[in-house]
Amino acid sequence: MAVEMDRLMDGHALPHDDILEGLRPILRRENLDRTPTPLRLFCRPFQDLLTCAPRAAKQKAVIARDTLVPAWNWISKTLLPQEAAAYIVDCRGLVLAHKHEDALARAAQFWPVAAAAITAALSGAGREPVRKALGGDAAMVDDVAEMALMLSAGEVMEDLAKLVPAPAPAFNEQLVWQVREIYDQLVKSHPDVAPYVAVVAMNRLAKPWEALRLPLLVTRHSDDTLIAQTDMGLVGELLFARMDALKSSIHITRHPLFDAEKLMEEVKTFADLSSHIVKEIELKRDGEWGKRLMIERVEIGNIMAGFMDRAPREIGAALPMAKGTGADFSKPCGAEKREMAVRYARLVAGSRNFAAAASFAAKQKTIYEDLCTVLRRYNEDLVKALKADPQHPVANAQLALCAELSGILFSDEEAELLRRRARAAQSAAA
Repeated sequence: MAVEMDRLMDGHALPHDDILEGLRPILRRENLDRTPTPLRLFCRPFQDLLTCAPRAAKQKAVIARDTLVPAWNWISKTLLPQEAAAYIVDCRGLVLAHKHEDALARAAQFWPVAAAAITAALSGAGREPVRKALGGDAAMVDDVAEMALMLSAGEVMEDLAKLVPAPAPAFNEQLVWQVREIYDQLVKSHPDVAPYVAVVAMNRLAKPWEALRLPLLVTRHSDDTLIAQTDMGLVGELLFARMDALKSSIHITRHPLFDAEKLMEEVKTFADLSSHIVKEIELKRDGEWGKRLMIERVEIGNIMAGFMDRAPREIGAALPMAKGTGADFSKPCGAEKREMAVRYARLVAGSRNFAAAASFAAKQKTIYEDLCTVLRRYNEDLVKALKADPQHPVANAQLALCAELSGILFSDEEAELLRRRARAAQSAAA
């Protein structure tokens, strides 16, 4: 806040841009209140459509953050230089005077002016000159057109943001009806903006799939095929786009260079989205969304099944067994094998709660039980080895790994029990 206020006052002692560039990822993650700068106030009507995610093409109701600065520079320096300059001066003064509501009201006056100017600039053959002015591609021009659309109904969007404060914990029936009233209002005044109401609500909900309740209410259908064919199907398309992005990230995950925690988080998010979409609407197997969901679940299930199949091999490499004699403590296990074993154990154990929703529950259960059997047998042999030779270097080195794996596959209590048994065995031998 100090940095942004200093920049509003035209301070030059601090490297504002460098400091804010470093802070932004943390600020977005923590969802903290930010200083209402002129640009931030200008973005209020479409702030819930902004994303930092990379994209291959423009998607409706998704605006790249990379478009913001080029668009603002074009609007403030070329399209509306005098109006924008007056707006910036007024907003700065009001924010510095801590009159934030007045600053927002001043921004609301500028929104329709900017919307009309952008729309006029894009009309006819104006798209190509705008693209050149922005220094981007056609997707960036589409972003600017969508900004103008949302700015044209800025005050209604502000009412919607107040009604659904982010992150809204639940989209209950009363709130759904209140949002429906805003939708009906926009159908009459700004029909092109009306479909965005459900999208804005979705992006402000803690459980985004609950936004499907609005299309159900508006269309009065629970059939995914009928909903998908209306403009209110936009929410479903965006949810599927999120699942597609997760699927793409999961697809490129490869052994041995994978982060178990990241992979589990992505698969869990995918599973949550898919299972809750099914609960919210009546998905038919032969429906458009139903077919897509079935195909994507199978793909994710196959990928995870592959990781499950590899787990016994990787964990077995860190817990070597000699044929017919049990655990092999003849040579030490490398750090790389130990680290890989822990990663796969975390992946197998951590995916229990969402394996069914991602279509690999049977595989996960079988592999998990097999790993538990192997680890129990190895732990028993480890205790025997320490009882026979308390100073055995390989057995002592393996104790830490076995305790960690026991904590992951069994429980922390089992890990501590193994450590106590090992100490007791060493004491008995001594």
